[in-house]
Amino acid sequence: MNFIELAKARYSCRKFTDQPVSEEQLQLILEAAQCAPTATNAQAYRIWVIKTPEAIAKVNQATRNGYGAQTMLLLGAKPGDAWTREDDDHNFADIDAGIIGAHILFEIQALGLGTTWVGRVDPVKLAEQFPETQDYTIVGLFPMGYPSPETGGQPSKKHTTRKTLAEIACEL
Repeated sequence: MNFIELAKARYSCRKFTDQPVSEEQLQLILEAAQCAPTATNAQAYRIWVIKTPEAIAKVNQATRNGYGAQTMLLLGAKPGDAWTREDDDHNFADIDAGIIGAHILFEIQALGLGTTWVGRVDPVKLAEQFPETQDYTIVGLFPMGYPSPETGGQPSKKHTTRKTLAEIACEL
């Protein structure tokens, strides 16, 4: 599958089967994240792997969007360690983490798994459950697994609704 086919095939999966994500698949996903470019190669992020029932229960106290996944990745950016553009003091931690998150999404899709980027996570509750996250800006939670043949196996009705290229791109 070429990249445009992969990009069009990827959708937000919100229901998973009980089939576990293998360690090999998990390592490939983490490697895809690791090779994501970051500004000045600062790599100011952390990925936490969540797969024990106890850890998943703790995450579910901070979000209602775990979707029953048995494996999750939590992505945090550390602004103090990221590059800041001198001209306007714009910090690139969130941009770097966005690139990493995209790598995660597409590798999960390429492996035949499903996920969605969950932004609705209470960082205060999360830090109470996992103190190691408190110095990070939580950028995303990625519940993952095999898409359920029920509602998880299909994109939402809005999935293919896109603005035209003329509406999103112009030449300067």
